[in-house]
This record gives sequence, structure tokens and C-alpha cells, in this order.
Amino acid sequence: MAPAVVVPEALRRRYLGTRGGRSWLAELPELVDASLAAFGLVADPPGAAPWHGHGALVLPVRFPDGTPAVLKCPFPHPEAATETAALALWNGKAAVRLLDRDPAGTCLVLERLDPDRTLLTVEMADAVRIWGSLVRRLSLPESDSPHWAAIPSLAAHAEQLSDELPAEWDALGRPFERWLLEAALQVCQTRGAVGRRSARDVLVHADLHYANILARPGTPGDYAAIDPQAVFGEAEYAVAPMLWNRLQDLDPSAPEEALLARLDGLCTAAGLDRSAALDWSILREVTNALDYVRDGRHGDAQRSVWVASALTGRRHPGIPPLEELPAA
Repeated sequence: MAPAVVVPEALRRRYLGTRGGRSWLAELPELVDASLAAFGLVADPPGAAPWHGHGALVLPVRFPDGTPAVLKCPFPHPEAATETAALALWNGKAAVRLLDRDPAGTCLVLERLDPDRTLLTVEMADAVRIWGSLVRRLSLPESDSPHWAAIPSLAAHAEQLSDELPAEWDALGRPFERWLLEAALQVCQTRGAVGRRSARDVLVHADLHYANILARPGTPGDYAAIDPQAVFGEAEYAVAPMLWNRLQDLDPSAPEEALLARLDGLCTAAGLDRSAALDWSILREVTNALDYVRDGRHGDAQRSVWVASALTGRRHPGIPPLEELPAA
């Protein structure tokens, strides 16, 4: 019998470059077939082509009683490991509902949202408002639930970066100015475990960008977050992806000022501290720039340097104008 799915070519290209990726791709059709049988699901409609995001195959399915859902099979990577715990903690409030999963967490059954209605095409003012409402509801304080054990500490991550970033910057040939590296290191010191207000720590969706917010079918204005990369720390850590995406919507005559105005709007909508959001966003984009340089993605690295520099209020030499940089 033919497998239930054919892996989309874009997903294949993304993971063919590593041994682990090739192994996952080879096992994916059989994994989907086994999961359909284990959960009692059928593809909807039969023979439906799967969807995919950056790191997962998603198949529309139905339960025997006709309830629509999706079967999600993520590539096994550290960020994906927090998804099940975070979705269980949110329990469908402002996030997609987790309906079932296998014991190993290799496949999840999720509520079906509308993949064609994201915040990518919503007017920016409305997108900011919807995002802010979700952040307020997703920011859960720690409880006695055992799911918290799977959520890593953001402050500890910042302390780790304070050691790693200088060595990586040097090893990669010092790809941007030292003052930008120092701005990121200052964030590590001020937002890390020393001298910070841990009472503000909450559950944070660290990848809450426009494409990871989908509408619930049949409920106008009701949106939910998907694909969490969860951390426990300051809610302001969630802001950065909303800054580095949709850069083409910034006022081309003054893009740096427009980026800071977007930051202000996001903080107002979500009730966040602007200074903390600015700090975390600088650190995240400096870290992204180094990751992109390591991967040979120099256009993406320049975009991250542009964003981080704009947030510091300075212009970095040698970076092309915004309209010449690749979109995120």
C-alpha cells in the first residue's frame, strides 16, 4: 500500500543537508501511516496533500466522529521539545489546542485552524492589537504543573550567551562592529539571572510572529498561536519576531524610526516594558546574525544587523538599505 503522504519538496530540500535530516525524511511517510492508525485518524480528504511549516509536516485529518484536526510531525530539534508542554499548559487558551500525542512526542494531534488566515495579510494596526491580546493571555505564571519541567529558563540562556557570543563573533571573523556585540552583551548582563526581577517571569512563546498566529474557523476575530518555542522568562522576549518580520511594511522614508514606533505599539498592545523589549530584541537579532553567518546566509545576517542596529539608534556601516535586504 502506498504511504499516506508524499513529503513536500520544500521540506525535503530543507532537511536533505544533514544525516539527521535525511533519516527523518526517510522515516516520515511510515511515521505518518503509523500515527494515523494509532490515533484512529484518516486524511481529510483522502489523499490530501500535507502542509508544512519551517520544521514540520502537517496533515489535515478527521476523527471517526468527523471532528477535524491536524496531525503534526515536527523535525526533532531542541525548540520542538517544548511544544507539547507549552500547549498543555495553555490548554487551548490563546493557543492551538493539543488533542492527543504519542508517548514519545514525535507526532501531535492538534485542533485545526485556518492556514489561509494568518496575521501576514492583516493590517498592521490590527495585527499588533491581536498579537498583544494573545501575549497577555499566553503569559502564564509558573504553577505546580509537571509540564513546567520541560520549559527552559530564559535568564540562564542569557548568561550562557554572555560566554558564547564573543568567542563566536571572533571565530566568524568579527562580521559586524564591536559596539553592536557589546550592546548584546550588555543585555546579557542586565537581563540575565543577576540583577533581574524574576517575579515577572512567565511562559513565553518565543516564536510568536505573524505567520504563527492563525484564525479559528467560524469565529471572526478569534486567533490562536501555533508552533511555540517556549521559554520561562520575561514576556518582552516575545517581541523580536514581530520586528524582524514584515519589514517591507515600514515607512521607506524613515524605516529605523518606523521600526521603533512598531516596538512602541507592540509594547502598548501587550502591556510590556519597552526597555526590556528593546533589550531582548537587540540580543536576539545579534544572536541571529551570528547564526546566519555560520550558515553562510549573509543576506539574512545583514538584515539582522540592520534590525539590531536600528534598535540601538545607530546605523551600522556597510549594510545595504532596507529595501535591498531579504525578507524574513
